[in-house]
Amino acid sequence: MRSLHPCPRFIRTKGHAQCTQPSPPRRHVPPRVYRWRVVDIIVAAVVGVASGVIFWAWGLAWTPLSAALTFLGPGAAGLLAGGWLFAGVLGGLIVRKPGAALFTEIVAGVVEMLIGNAWGFTDFIWAAVEGLGAEIAFAILLYRVWNVWGALFAGALAGASTGILDTTFTSLAALNAAQKWLYFGTAVLSGVVIAGLLGWLAVRGLAATGALNRFQAGRRVRVVDDGPEDAPRHVDGAPTAGGRSGSAA
Repeated sequence: MRSLHPCPRFIRTKGHAQCTQPSPPRRHVPPRVYRWRVVDIIVAAVVGVASGVIFWAWGLAWTPLSAALTFLGPGAAGLLAGGWLFAGVLGGLIVRKPGAALFTEIVAGVVEMLIGNAWGFTDFIWAAVEGLGAEIAFAILLYRVWNVWGALFAGALAGASTGILDTTFTSLAALNAAQKWLYFGTAVLSGVVIAGLLGWLAVRGLAATGALNRFQAGRRVRVVDDGPEDAPRHVDGAPTAGGRSGSAA
């Protein structure tokens, strides 16, 4: 007959019976794998190529759009910078491995350069620095936070990187300090909104279609977007040669 005693386990020490409760089982956390798979390389490259075509089209639209923003001052053209920053954020959010943001942004910049525009090889330089900005953000978060806040942070650092480049190595460098700070601030804002927020929404949309089922970003669990990835989850089924946005002066 099974004992009805409320204590399931006894430890007898020096003639006294001490009741102990069994420790709860530890939640298994699978080890993190940072080695790239073939599918990671293919998807990151595809995202980079598609983004590069958009970069090229964005470059064509840059001149009339920046002219429309001149009423705010030359530095307001930074609001358009995010159109060249989203590839790195997308690649990082989808592949979720070190180097993904940098790789995807560089591929996009090379594709834009090969299609042809007024900036030539500087596209590669700008893409590498912008991708590095997003990569640093994911690295600071230890490649563990992939929610909307992580995406916004990556977009902000990507925006800061292009803001530094454009206000140092292009015609924007000739602006006064106030205008350069305006450009830098609007570039960061553009990175947050266009690259960060819209990039995160794009990944969510792709995941909903099942296109990302082979990635953590597309697995069929409902994740509360306020913590690290291994938090508890509930399964529920006219430009200058110096840079592509440097002709705002």
